[in-house]
Amino acid sequence: MNEQSTRAAVPADQYVLTLSCPDKQGIVHAVSSYLFMTGCNIEDSQQFGDHDTGLFFMRVHFSADSPVTVDKLRASFAAIGDSFHMEWQIHRAEERMRVLLMVSRFGHCLNDLLFRASTGALPVEIAAVVSNHTDFAELVASYDIPFHHIPVTKDNKSEAEAQVLEIVREEGVELVVLARYMQVLSDDLCKRLSGRIINIHHSFLPSFKGAKPYHQAHARGVKLIGATAHYVTADLDEGPIIEQEVERVGHGVTPDQLVAVGRDVECQALARAVKWHAERRILLNGRRTVVFA
Repeated sequence: MNEQSTRAAVPADQYVLTLSCPDKQGIVHAVSSYLFMTGCNIEDSQQFGDHDTGLFFMRVHFSADSPVTVDKLRASFAAIGDSFHMEWQIHRAEERMRVLLMVSRFGHCLNDLLFRASTGALPVEIAAVVSNHTDFAELVASYDIPFHHIPVTKDNKSEAEAQVLEIVREEGVELVVLARYMQVLSDDLCKRLSGRIINIHHSFLPSFKGAKPYHQAHARGVKLIGATAHYVTADLDEGPIIEQEVERVGHGVTPDQLVAVGRDVECQALARAVKWHAERRILLNGRRTVVFA
């Protein structure tokens, strides 16, 4: 094989550009022209203009050969970003996002995410798991992932959250996932990790709050079981929605069967939300999200 064919066989580096800005003419032209002039090739592009907010959103997956680097791309794109008042990011597509999982005593979502990540189905690197109980320490250890037991009481809540933030800092965590973590986070923690925490809950809220929501739903004869994955804000369970999953159920199901169905849909919705976030497919649009799935 000659030198030319060897170079051709080397895959180009892959990158993802995401941006949002006030909608106006020329944005797509400016971005595509920039990528062409810097020797990049667009592999996939998605965009959306929101007439309600007047904002434009875009995700571009592109490739580039050396000597293009992510630092050079960021430096050279800054002028375009400034000219259109963009919020933008450029990342290497193959880099796995470092994720912190938090869990209490319901382990179905934790188990699902650990397995998906270990098989490559989920493009993340799980840096650590935090729990206010020790129930899943052995499960986490079986994946050779650090497990941190941080008990939470009404008297030590701020100290416990400080420990979580320290783990986020030390491990270079980009995303925190509440995989059925049953503690309400403080407003301060929500603000410090804004846009970087995803939660999952059953979609019976607010109709079935409190203990045993599936049993409450059974008593009311529900016909749809649902789950919602959303970003965490100071407003409990009211952050921007990323994904929802539903499953139809009949009149003959038992409360325990409802719980089982609910666990499945929770796992599915949360896994998709984490995957899309890790692939830079989600852009915040006020209290809503734009998801380029």
